Amino acid sequence: VSAALKEGQVTPTELCQRCLSLIKSTKFLNAYVTVAEETALKQAEESEKRYRRGQPLGVLDGIPIAVKDNFNTAGIETTCASNMLKGYISPYNATVVQKLLDQGAVLLGKTNLDEFAMGSGSTDGVFGPVRNPWSYSRQYKEKSVPKSHSEDKDSHWVVTGGSSGGSAAAVSSFTCFAALGSDTGGSTRNPAAHCGVVGLKPTYGLISRHGLIPLVNSMDVPGILTRCVDDAAVVLGSLAGHDPKDSTTIQDNFKPFELPSLIDVSKLSIGIPKEYHAPGLSSEILSLWSKAADLFKNAGAKVIEVSLPHTRYSIVCYHVLCSAEVASNMARFDGLQYGHRSDVNKSTESMYAATRREGFNDVVRGRILSGNYFLLKQNYENYFIKAQKVRRLIANDFVKVFRSGVDILLTPTTLSDAVPYTEFIKEDNRTRSTEDDILTQAANMAGLPAINVPTALSERGLPVGLQFIGRSFQEKQLLTVAKWFEKQVKFPMIQLEEVKKHDHGVFQHQKSASLL
Repeated sequence: VSAALKEGQVTPTELCQRCLSLIKSTKFLNAYVTVAEETALKQAEESEKRYRRGQPLGVLDGIPIAVKDNFNTAGIETTCASNMLKGYISPYNATVVQKLLDQGAVLLGKTNLDEFAMGSGSTDGVFGPVRNPWSYSRQYKEKSVPKSHSEDKDSHWVVTGGSSGGSAAAVSSFTCFAALGSDTGGSTRNPAAHCGVVGLKPTYGLISRHGLIPLVNSMDVPGILTRCVDDAAVVLGSLAGHDPKDSTTIQDNFKPFELPSLIDVSKLSIGIPKEYHAPGLSSEILSLWSKAADLFKNAGAKVIEVSLPHTRYSIVCYHVLCSAEVASNMARFDGLQYGHRSDVNKSTESMYAATRREGFNDVVRGRILSGNYFLLKQNYENYFIKAQKVRRLIANDFVKVFRSGVDILLTPTTLSDAVPYTEFIKEDNRTRSTEDDILTQAANMAGLPAINVPTALSERGLPVGLQFIGRSFQEKQLLTVAKWFEKQVKFPMIQLEEVKKHDHGVFQHQKSASLL
């Protein structure tokens, strides 16, 4: 679509209007919580002036994007899908948002998520659940929805995964060309797998976290959601690098890269970690995983089984560290400085307590409670310190495997395809998160880059993705391999019946733009 803008086939304003009209016609997906129509059109107008002068700022100039609602955006409400921050307008932009705006990107709005990004379904925020666009695709309807019930579409829709489900749904339904998510234990890769898009979690420290409302400081990374691997590389190029406002970012300068069009994987060594054959992994995904390994083998790559022995402890370790850091991070929401404040005013303590009871949902309160339990003086050594030691062992497993000559690890992203909402809510958030993060969170604990690449449709006509995990700061190699794989699998395009009904013209344009 960038080429179409340069050649004048479409103007930034037209593109922005088409996306905004598509957001309206896909409102039922509940992907966006705030649509910044006025500011988006203003940004598109500025972009148009630059194109007229023949001075666009780069590939992202005039490109419509969306941002998960846990990144601060100046002048646009930032809620984290919680009552605690309803109505909160940040005085500054998160570094990643600012960098995108500096490149001329057009910010359409903020996307839905689980409250404070705690969850794996995008079902637990105050704005209600996000619906997976594939629920309304011809592919899913033909295979899964019984003909007699096809009118009763409300009972069959599937979840997007989470917690960045709004961003994944926005990219998948063509309402924007790229979106930001956050990834603490898989929150970008999980919804990317369920919505059939590319989801990149960069190396910890490559992209600034300044302005991302923290969940787990030692694992949070801004994630990138796009419709193809090349686009993810472009967005990464404009976001990566040192930020004086975030002391955990790398000091070195980052050189943006273009991915080669001819890729040779024959000199690569691909590792298949046997521990990722986890309980509950669907037979469909298992067979796709081995077919993918065969693709590499047939292309001359060396494919070897490797072992990451501490993987089986990682999900327990992750939840201890996660809730401990959550308890610490959520202490800032006390009703004094910003966000919700209770009317109870018997004493400061009672105001604190009432504010947090009214502002947080059960999931957030539960994690704060367990986190504070792990951090109690008598438990600190047995839980928090022990989990930190196990985390080091998990990180070392990856180091050993990469030192042995393996370049990239190939694993499943999720245990199965997306689950219908009615099924999903039968289990509580904690149980669901434990199941859904199992294949993704180890990369966060080790701080490694990982990407979900849409691979095929399941028997139910829903997307299934595979995950590639790379060496620290070797995003170029990771994305190059992902691009080669994407070319081989030729993932089908979503055929959105609902959108066609609502707005045929817009859909047709987006379709051509996504193929340009």
